[in-house]
Amino acid sequence: MKIWNRIERYPEDAGRVVATIGNYDGVHRGHRVILSDVVAAARALRGSSLLITFDPHPLEVVAPERRPQLLQTRGQKLESLEETGLDAVLILAFDTTLAAMTGEQFFEAVLDRRVDLAEVRIGENFRFGHDRAGGVELLTAIGARRKFEVGSVSPVEIDGGIVSSSRIRQQIRDGQVESAAAMLGRPYTIRGEVTRGDGRGRKLRYPTANLSTRNELLPGNGVYVTEVVTGAARQAAVSNVGIRPTFHSGGTAVETHLIDFEGNLYGERMEVRFLARIRDEQKFADGVELSNQIARDLAAAEAFFENGRLAPL
Repeated sequence: MKIWNRIERYPEDAGRVVATIGNYDGVHRGHRVILSDVVAAARALRGSSLLITFDPHPLEVVAPERRPQLLQTRGQKLESLEETGLDAVLILAFDTTLAAMTGEQFFEAVLDRRVDLAEVRIGENFRFGHDRAGGVELLTAIGARRKFEVGSVSPVEIDGGIVSSSRIRQQIRDGQVESAAAMLGRPYTIRGEVTRGDGRGRKLRYPTANLSTRNELLPGNGVYVTEVVTGAARQAAVSNVGIRPTFHSGGTAVETHLIDFEGNLYGERMEVRFLARIRDEQKFADGVELSNQIARDLAAAEAFFENGRLAPL
């Protein structure tokens, strides 16, 4: 998959293009249906498939107070997009100039210069242009004038609701990581570097890896069954997201105990995949009470890995 960060770098000889346009934060199941459609249509034309996306998120420019916490880092997003079979991604720098363009101006000023559009495929709820004034109808009219086809794809529904990035974000904030995974098509995942903590986990006989992450959105405070990936190794684990109220430790942290693991992970890159929520974060009277609860958490996690579901605590 080719990645282009400026329209000027997009190759003029790319041939006929089937494209889609949007933020695609999370590259969830609804996104993947559209992208699969784009890839198939491009292959049928013997052309190339293209996603036109934006960085930063448009709301960061037009309404910073409403800017969402993103589901993926840029690197995660590009990895997910490559899995779909896309030929190329064009990342446009979203600024006030781009925000002020009408839909027609966007196609004229940005795409007409380089991209030989054969088709544009988008979701039924697609909006574009200044103040998000344009939708499928306007895009179809622009396509008729500029000689490209427009196709819309029906949204994916799960549990009576449309799969969307905003719905997934709320599920993650609420700690509903299993529901989020159903909509994402994979577990919600954060990445980062293992850093030194205060060593309390080791004193309690349950050493933890403390994750410093650039992911913006953390699951709601609580204890989770997780899977950890370090290099090529995968490990069953339990993760706590929260403020560690028993010890009045302050800011939010992600601490992970790897089950049946011995070793030093300091400085290592680590990926944490959230599989199920065990319980809310709690304040305990002392370290002994906390240690006993951790033992129960680990038993619940082990049952999950054996049976695919949580056992009652």
